[in-house]
Amino acid sequence: MSGKTWEPTKKGARDLNNFIRKGTTVYTKRTMAKLSPVPRPEQHYAAHTFDWRSPITGHWMTGHLSAAQLLAQEGTVYENQPDLYEIGYDGPGVSGPLGDGYEGVLDEAEIGGLWKQVRDGSNPRTRRPANSWRI
Repeated sequence: MSGKTWEPTKKGARDLNNFIRKGTTVYTKRTMAKLSPVPRPEQHYAAHTFDWRSPITGHWMTGHLSAAQLLAQEGTVYENQPDLYEIGYDGPGVSGPLGDGYEGVLDEAEIGGLWKQVRDGSNPRTRRPANSWRI
């Protein structure tokens, strides 16, 4: 990955402050916890755009963080986007393969089954209120 990087030091914060202008986007890497049995990438990147100035300090801000706070909270900051998935990416699909040329067809039997699920579902007029623990 080419481009500048800034380390979480005083010099790094000063250099990042000098680098950023309005609309500058920088990137950080985050390591996510492995809580799911589904295979997911462990590292993601987060994008931070500096789009407003603090009225008190005059430093450029991304959300509620200044450049120094971003370095202290996230660690190393990168100028170019890393070759990782974005933080909101859910990972590859987990269902089985459907095969080439698969077309989902709603035939009469399948539509009838869907209507039966609706008919047999709970009736909003007769069910107890939500968040009610009494019967």
